[in-house]
Amino acid sequence: MEDMIMKLVLILLSGILYLGLVFGEINKEKECGFPFPAIYNFGDSNSDTGGKSAAFHEVQPPNGETFFNRPFGRVCDGRLIIDLIADRLDLQYLSAYLDSIGADFRNGANFATVGSSILPGGYSPFYLGIQISQFLQFKKRIILLSDLTITNSKWSSSKVNIPKPDDFSKALYIFDIGQNDLSYGFQHTHEAQVRASIPQILDNFTQAIHQLYTEGARNFWIHNTGPIGCLPYSLISYPLKPQGLDAIGCVESQNEVAREFNKQLKNRISHLRKELTHSAITYVDIYSAKYKLISTSKKQGFGDPMKFCCGWYNNGYEVACGQTTVVNGTEYGKACSDPTKYISWDGIHYTDAANVWLANSILNGSFSDPPVPIEQSCTHLSNRV
Repeated sequence: MEDMIMKLVLILLSGILYLGLVFGEINKEKECGFPFPAIYNFGDSNSDTGGKSAAFHEVQPPNGETFFNRPFGRVCDGRLIIDLIADRLDLQYLSAYLDSIGADFRNGANFATVGSSILPGGYSPFYLGIQISQFLQFKKRIILLSDLTITNSKWSSSKVNIPKPDDFSKALYIFDIGQNDLSYGFQHTHEAQVRASIPQILDNFTQAIHQLYTEGARNFWIHNTGPIGCLPYSLISYPLKPQGLDAIGCVESQNEVAREFNKQLKNRISHLRKELTHSAITYVDIYSAKYKLISTSKKQGFGDPMKFCCGWYNNGYEVACGQTTVVNGTEYGKACSDPTKYISWDGIHYTDAANVWLANSILNGSFSDPPVPIEQSCTHLSNRV
């Protein structure tokens, strides 16, 4: 009889504990603002949705041809992973912060631009520190505009396409940046110097996270850097092939530096979780997802992963995607007829089809730490080790 009572007590306690956990998760979900009302993205060409086109010169055809049927600010034949994240979260595609024509910021803003790096002095003036400054100005102006009590039609019309001030603390803050810090270093210094620069790069990165946290940001989705040594452009410009290539034909020494960057980044994120106790920080191993796609390209329905669809490189001569040249009566640089069979669009950037494959792989949490789908990335504990 006593054994039976004890069993009933244990069952009752287990039920209470279970309900507590369930309701605790529900409350967390409400507290973090799920579903996310907005996305604020910081990055480079892997997620630029029009910053370069607005600031410098417009991205030219045939970019955008597969999905948008015209150039749409992206260095790709179609969508980027950031677009597919917006689709997954049922949000509109992000307008570039720098774009003054037709921009709609109700669901967030995109501060990424082609060539951007974490440290200043690379390919683009819009390094991460500038992007953070742009965000701070954006937020300040949104709050000031929202506080205006003037009912004048000029002011009211300007409020139509902006986010709600409360959305800033509930939004998802996405980072996909760092690749250009490595690639610029490989081009202008030596691999050993690039490796030595990683701590400084990540100092600037963690400073950016702290700045956003101070401003009320709580939910972070951070991509590590991809296998830069597997980009077709890296192979073309690499002088020591084939002895420096790995089993699938990537430049191993460059990938090794990328892996070291990712190792140190993950360690920094572990420390950030302990320091920023009210944050939810998801580390996304995009390196492994991209390497898996490249190493199993034919199994995934693609062709040779070291070939690309648009542009031409030969013996130091470059024809960028969107341009053509004629050599001995043969035209080079024109886009391929079927981009869906290619992983690489232009030797550096991924195709729409590859981005769809990658998004399907990472957004369910399979390559994340902690392993949660993006919809739930606001509910996990920040002090996870």
